[in-house]
Order: sequence, then C-alpha cells, then structure tokens
Amino acid sequence: MLHSPQERPSDPRKTAQTRKTAKPAESAGSAGSAQPAHTEQARQTEQNRQAAQNRQAPQHRQPADPPRQPSVGSIAAHRPHAVGAPAAPELEPDLDADPDAYEGYDGYEEYGDGYAEYDEGAPRRAAGGELPQGRFLDRERSWLAFNERVLELAEDPATPLLERANFLAIFASNLDEFFMVRVAGLKRRIATGVATRSASGLQPREVLELIWTRSRELMARHAACYQQDVAPDLAEQGIHLIRWPELTEKEQSRLGTLFRQQIFPVLTPLAVDPAHPFPYISGLSLNLAVVVRNPVSRHDHFARVKVPPLLHRFLEASPQRYVPLEDVIAAHLEDLFPGMEVLAHHMFRVTRNEDLEVEEDDAENLLQALEKELMRRRFGPPVRLEVEESIDPYVLDLLVRELKVSDAEVYPLPGPLDLTGLFGIASLDRPELKYPKFVAGTHRDLAEVESASAPDIFAALRDRDVLLHHPYDSFSTSVQAFLEQAAADPAVLAIKQTLYRTSGDSPIVDALIDAAESGKQVLVLVEIKARFDEQANIKWARKLEEAGCHVVYGLVGLKTHCKLSLVVRQEGETLRRYSHVGTGNYHPKTARLYEDLGLLTADPQVGADLSDLFNRLSGYSRRENYRRLLVAPRSLRDGLLARIAKEAAGQRAGRPASIRMKVNSMVDEAVIDALYRAARAGVPVDVWVRGICALRPGVPGLSENIRVRSVLGRFLEHSRVFAFGNGGEPEVWLGSADMMHRNLDRRIEALVRVTDPAHRAALNRLLESGLSDSTASWHLGPDGVWTRHATDGDGRPLRNVQEMLIDARRRRRGSPATP
Repeated sequence: MLHSPQERPSDPRKTAQTRKTAKPAESAGSAGSAQPAHTEQARQTEQNRQAAQNRQAPQHRQPADPPRQPSVGSIAAHRPHAVGAPAAPELEPDLDADPDAYEGYDGYEEYGDGYAEYDEGAPRRAAGGELPQGRFLDRERSWLAFNERVLELAEDPATPLLERANFLAIFASNLDEFFMVRVAGLKRRIATGVATRSASGLQPREVLELIWTRSRELMARHAACYQQDVAPDLAEQGIHLIRWPELTEKEQSRLGTLFRQQIFPVLTPLAVDPAHPFPYISGLSLNLAVVVRNPVSRHDHFARVKVPPLLHRFLEASPQRYVPLEDVIAAHLEDLFPGMEVLAHHMFRVTRNEDLEVEEDDAENLLQALEKELMRRRFGPPVRLEVEESIDPYVLDLLVRELKVSDAEVYPLPGPLDLTGLFGIASLDRPELKYPKFVAGTHRDLAEVESASAPDIFAALRDRDVLLHHPYDSFSTSVQAFLEQAAADPAVLAIKQTLYRTSGDSPIVDALIDAAESGKQVLVLVEIKARFDEQANIKWARKLEEAGCHVVYGLVGLKTHCKLSLVVRQEGETLRRYSHVGTGNYHPKTARLYEDLGLLTADPQVGADLSDLFNRLSGYSRRENYRRLLVAPRSLRDGLLARIAKEAAGQRAGRPASIRMKVNSMVDEAVIDALYRAARAGVPVDVWVRGICALRPGVPGLSENIRVRSVLGRFLEHSRVFAFGNGGEPEVWLGSADMMHRNLDRRIEALVRVTDPAHRAALNRLLESGLSDSTASWHLGPDGVWTRHATDGDGRPLRNVQEMLIDARRRRRGSPATP
C-alpha cells in the first residue's frame, strides 16, 4: 500500500501541511552579493539598478570605513553567533514595480529533468474579458508544496520502509537543486535590481523570505522524520544507522583500519591562519570544521576537513550496521593533526549558486563557452549554510563571516547532515522492504508472443501505430530496439535524433555510433545546455562527432527539449520514414523510473513533419506550420489557446466540451487565463499536475469548474497529455512541453496529434483514472493548499493509479497482481 489508511490530525507534521505561512517580518541584513557582470548586458543592468536606487529614499548605504575585522586565524577573535532561527535580513530596495507586471520564473522540475532559467519577458495572458487580480498562486510556494508531497510519502508508514528512506533522499536532493537554481537566481535578480513583482502579487523580497521560512519548516520535518521514524523503524528491521559511540570496540577497530588504509590518504586538512586564507568550500560538499589548540602557545586555531564525496557515505561497520563516513573521520582527527589538541569538530555544508549564464549570441563556439561556464559554476556565491545544531557559536560566526551568508541562510539541523546519502541505504538488497518488483514487458503490438528474439519494429509499424507507456511498456524492447535495429539494418539510409539527457553507458549513443560507422547518415541534435547534464552531454557530443555523426546544438537562444527520432529506410523503389515522438528522454535507466508516453509510427505526415523540423534545427528554415505537430516557440501555445477557446465556444453552443491536461507544471499565465475563461463558460477543466501549479481552482465566479490533482508514487509522473472534447470528436495530443514560459517561449518543444481512436480512448482512460475521486491523489484548494486524499469515506485506502497500471500489465502477462 502507498497511503496511510487515515490521517493523524494530532501529528504536527501532518497538520503543518494545511497551515498557511504568515508573511515574515522584515529585519536587517544582506541578501547576498551579485555575481560579477561579464557582459555588456549585465553592465547595463547594473547601471539601471544604480539609477533606480538613486531615485529611492531613504538609501541603504554601508559605512564608508567599516570596522576592522579580526583575523580568521584566531578562534577567540570572533564574537558569539546565535544558532536559533534568525530573522530575515533586509534586502536591497526593489525597483518600482507594476503590480500587474510579471517577471515569471520558469519551471523547476525535480529530480532528473532539468531546472529553470528565469524568464526575462513580459507577462503573457490570453485576450478577452477581465479577470480578477490574485488569480495566480505563487510558483515558489507551489514548488515547496510539491516537495512537501514527496516528504509526505516518506512520512507515511504505509510506504515500504526502504522506499521511505528513498523519498527522504529525494526530498533532500530536490531542495538542494531548488536552492542552487531558484533561490540563487532570485537573489541574483534582487541584487542586480531587475526583479519585479511576481504574478502572484508578491515582491521579490517577500518571495525570498517565504522560501526561507517555509524551507526551514520543511527541513525540520525532514530531519524529524529520519530521526524519529525512519531510522528507528529501520533498526527494528535489522538495518542500524548508528553513530560512532554506538559501535562496539571490534567495529571501531575494523573501521580504524579502513580509515588508515583507504580514507586517510585522500584527506587534506586545511588550516586557517594569516598564512593560510579561508579555503574555498565547494557546493554540496560535507565538511568538518575543526578547532585545534597548539599545546605550546595555547592558541586555538580553525581547520577544515572535506569529507571525500567519492567514498560511500554510510560505511558498514558489521553486517547491517552502518555509520556515517564523517563520524569515522572525526574519530581519527588526531591522526590528521599530530601534536595538536583537537578541541571540537562540527559538520557543515554549503549550497552555492550553480546556475549557468552563457551569452550564446556572443559565443563563437557554444561548446567552448559552456565548458568555461561550467568551470565558473564551481565558484558561485553561497545561498545556504547547513550546520549541526550543536555547533559552537564562535565557529558558526567564523563560517557566516567568511562565507558571507546572512543569518536567514543558516539552517541548524540535527545530524547527520545531507540525507541524500540515504540513496545508498535505499538500494540495499531487502526486497521485502521495497515496492513489489515490477519488470516491464514488450508492448503487445510489437510482439504478440514474448520470445527471446527481438521484435521486428519496422514490420509492426507498417501495420499500425504503437502507443507506448513507460515504464509499464519496456523501453529496451521498443524505443531502444527501434534505434538498434535501424543502426544494423542495411536498408536504413539515415537516422536523425534529439538527445537531451541519456545515461553514461547509453545503448542509444552506441547505436548511433554503429550507424555512422556503417556509413549511414546520422544527425544528432545534442542539447549541451541540459541542466546538470552539461558535462556528460559535451562528452557524448565529442564521442559522436569522432564516430562520424553530424552533431549540432540546436538554435541560438533556444534549448532543444523535444523528444524525436526519425529513421529513413529504403523499401523497394520508395523511401519510408519511421518516427518516434515522446514525452521522456532517451535514457534507458530513467525509463524504468519515469512515467512517460511515446508514439511510434510510420505515418507519412508525422515523418514529413519530423523531416521539416530536423531541417530547421540543423540548417536554415522558417517553417512554422506542421501537419500533425504543434511546435514551440511558434505554434504550440497559440495552438493550445485556440483549442481551449474552441471548447468554450462549443460549450456556449451546447456541444460536448471538456479540457483535460496532464503536465509536470502549470505556470504560463496565458494558458491559465484561457482555462479560467473556458471554466467561466461552463467547460469542465481537469488538470493533473505533478509539480508546480499557479492555477487557482475552485474560486467562485472564476474557476468552480476547474479541478487540480497531483499523483506521486514509485514512478515519477513525467508525461504530458492534452485532451479536448471537440464537440464529441475527441482530440488528443502528447509531447514534451509543459505549460511554462521556458517551454513555450525558449525551447524547441513538440506535441503530436494522436489519430488512432483506440489510442485516444486509452489516453482518455488514463486521464480519467488519475483525476478520479476514487483514486489516491492530492487535491489543490483555492487557497493554494494541497490536501491528500488517500482513503474513502469509510476509511478504506484508495488505489494509486500506478498500482492499477502495474496490475493491468501483470494480468496481461498472467503474472500475479499487486495484493
């Protein structure tokens, strides 16, 4: 079971879900430093900021001659620093903002699918009819609510125990990247004076304070869930996560030997004194702040020891007994500082701005420019400091001053810090503590009878289109087999492929290399700006080029996010084109964890569309109209807005009308306003969203006809589907685009129209299942609060749509269904 049979209102971790966050009080401090201006645009932005500040009064100025600071070399030189929850600092004054203006923030997609840039454009709203102010929910608060839903899965005792540990790690990883991108970007915009009021009506300083307050609450819940629930429950199952003092003498001796042989050689203690400046602290690294005393001079000194990131975070002291790596290092600090007295040690962790800024218009070689920017990323300014709540105030003051973080950016937590290390614990071979194993099978339209031989993909596609639903349908025997067969088939003349993210040992890349080496024309569009996968994609781009593939990087200023594959095959006297259009990356590993859809087809119209689109991406083309595709940034938003308006017109004319959307995020104001107007006309609107949603459902006179649901579980809901009633002739689209500025304005995205009636019906059934009140999900209220619905009126647990789909596949293959 995925969900608790009943909520526990008395549990503060549960009731916290429905509490509204009060606006934090303003207080003194600094929001952080701006990054250096590297371009003429950035210099102009800085000039504009200064001019705007000069127009405001009173001005906040630093003293011309600040008091001299003591040396970092002496611990006694530092004043005590309060460890309690600090007040938020005062930020630089905002520019005069139009309350109706919107500097939107592009969507932040959690684990593994990329992170947002900030929008620079004006608001986009659908035309026609006045709509009330306050109709947009704050997108940052909505993202934090999404991560809270992840945390609720970890808190739920009905979730299998090791899966709870996994969700704790996912929550921590999500929040890390949120700070690295979202918070860092917001601070940068405030510091440079270009941030304006958000669509929700909040000033940037209010958004930042909201983030600080809400993230502090969630991080405290996260730590409590580990300390009070998950770790004790793991111990009851024989998996002990313990600290150094809890080890037996034999275990300590064994780990001491391990330390001397495998850990000590890679450690580098860094002293801090007048001859040794405060060391650079890399982002997300775990560190020990060590206080040592010289027994001769009796002076106390500070040193830093970095916990090696390439070693296992939890070390096995004896079977099923694990201790954090930092505990082992801390127990042997005297080996690192011989002749010194070790007085104290404290763990700390820094999160830095790791967003990228590449001026593509000025970069002669995008690949080289991005490589330089990746080097600069390592030195981004800090945006969060996590410390153990027991840290000495003097040590904390030193860290705060040297790292130049504000009090509001300090997060004292119970140890151990950095629970992303629980990914390793969650991978332990204890199947009884995990979700029941599920192995995807070959889609029945590709192989009616399972066999050891690979299905003939091209023969199957000549008979019919194939609608794939991963991970329930095997990726390796469908999309991967499609490309591998194309590479090996002598009748195939050309392969054209987009790659946004793929695995380190990708069979997709291997197939493309094999095809090029056999003389086929291979075009690969590699998106080297895919966030946090830039380095890997640069590596694959070079490897593909060396094999003879034609590698291009898309259009200047636009990320290529569409998921497309085109195979051109000689069949007799004619050429036939085979196509794949999907919602997910060509990544065999994540295809087992992400829920995605894909269409394999030999339809000539889709093949012609993909040929035209690839020509646009690799050459010079201004084509904007396609046969079965909607393509961003030119036609996708307008195409959806036209269909939403058509549903509203049909409703007024008495024709059957409905709108259903399944997306990762719903932020774009133009789309949201169009949905509001359709709902006002009486059209039932259902939105299934995994993450961020700025749409406010259930508001009288505005959105009574709109429902918003969210489903989370063992698989990451990642597909995008758009279904319209269309007067009784359903129209359904699927593809890569979310309803966000970045997807609709600054990315190449593609939706394909599904024409097979059986496929349209299957997708509508999927939407009905996920949106049904009889299915376990979270419901969004008009106040922006998500409420979990895991039981029916009689307290019986509701089924999760993912469990239903797993059982359907198992019944099809004759395997036992989930109990």
